[in-house]
Parts: sequence; structure tokens; C-alpha cells
Amino acid sequence: MKKAFRPAFTATIPVLCGYLFIGFAFGVMLRDIGFGSIWSFFCSLSIYAGSGQYLLVSLLAAKASLVTVAVMTLLLNCRHIFYGLSFLETFHAMGRRKWYMIFSLTDETYSLLCSVKTPEGIDAGDMRFWIAMLDHSYWILGGVLGTIIGGILPFDTTGIDFAMTSLFTVIFVEQWQSTKCHIPALMGLAAAAVSLAILGPDNFILPAMLAICVMLVAMRGRLAKEVA
Repeated sequence: MKKAFRPAFTATIPVLCGYLFIGFAFGVMLRDIGFGSIWSFFCSLSIYAGSGQYLLVSLLAAKASLVTVAVMTLLLNCRHIFYGLSFLETFHAMGRRKWYMIFSLTDETYSLLCSVKTPEGIDAGDMRFWIAMLDHSYWILGGVLGTIIGGILPFDTTGIDFAMTSLFTVIFVEQWQSTKCHIPALMGLAAAAVSLAILGPDNFILPAMLAICVMLVAMRGRLAKEVA
């Protein structure tokens, strides 16, 4: 288990940079509506959904009901269901750790688990677990720092959400460079572009994810040959 920590930490450095920044902004906004570091810690520990937590700030400020919060968070983050489909057997083989892996499968963690290569002599399950744990800890740390420092220094959050876009871009480029088969990446780009053009930025994610899954299943035979 300990042997897998160093390569996992190295692999998660891009997420560290992004999560500290984005988590910090969440903490600042949470502080702005009257919640301190304890709230930030437990929100990040138990909810752990970047866009969902940003939404939570708005809902808390509007004094929304718990039912509204639950439904909106589910609708916003149900795309994670698609992520888990490709890891059913992988997580099942990890024993009791599978429950945490299911809980902690965020966008960035999913991207890393799909692209990272386990070094020789390192248990793949241990490395996946460390990646998930480290990513989660980065998010918690960023949120707590945001509420603490945000209460001391003024902080303008305008445009801060672009950091997540930058993080995805870096991960996409790394995946592109690490494989010779670019068909899945091109399908993802095409599905996202078409869905965005038709449905707009507020509604394109779930249809795009569904389209990607359908295309991957339909072309699984060809993709298997390309990768082999």
C-alpha cells in the first residue's frame, strides 16, 4: 500500500493544483454566506462534488429546502453514473475499498484512473485507491483554506470556474499523447460539440455522456482491435 503512494501523488499533481484553487473558491463563497471552516470541511468530506457544492452555496443562500438541494445535486451530478459503468469489475475486485471508490469517483479522478499507468511492482488497486484518497484530500484542504483565509483577506472569485476547464484540457492532452488510438477522444469531442450546439451550455452534459456511451458500446469491437 505504501509503495503506491509516491506514483499516485505524482499522477495527481495536476488535480492538486486545480482542486486547491477551485476548493479555495468554494470555501470563500461559503464564508461569504456565513458558514465557517467546520462546515466547509464536512461539506467537502461528505458531498465531494465540485459543481454540486457550488450549487449548494447558492441554494443555502436562498434558504432552499433539503429536498430541493438533494434533487438539484442529483440532477447536476448524475453523469457520474456513466463513469462507474466502466469500472464495475475493477472496483468489485478491490473488496471493501470499492465503496469509497464509488463515492469518490469525480470527473478528475475518473480521468486519472482511465489514463494513469501503474508502475511495475505496484499494486494497481492500491494506486487507484491512493489517487482517489489524494484527490479527495486536496478538495477538502482547498475548501478549508478558503473559509479560513477568505475570512481574513478579500477575494474576488470572478472567472475562477475556468480553472476546472483548464484542468480538463491538461488531462485530455495527456491522454491523447499517451495512446495511439484517438477514436474515443474524437467521439467525445464530437458528441459534446453537437450536444452543446443543440441544447446549449446548461443542458448538454447528460445527452453528450449518453451519446458517448452509445458510440463506445457500438464500436467496442473495433476499439478493442485498435487498442490491442
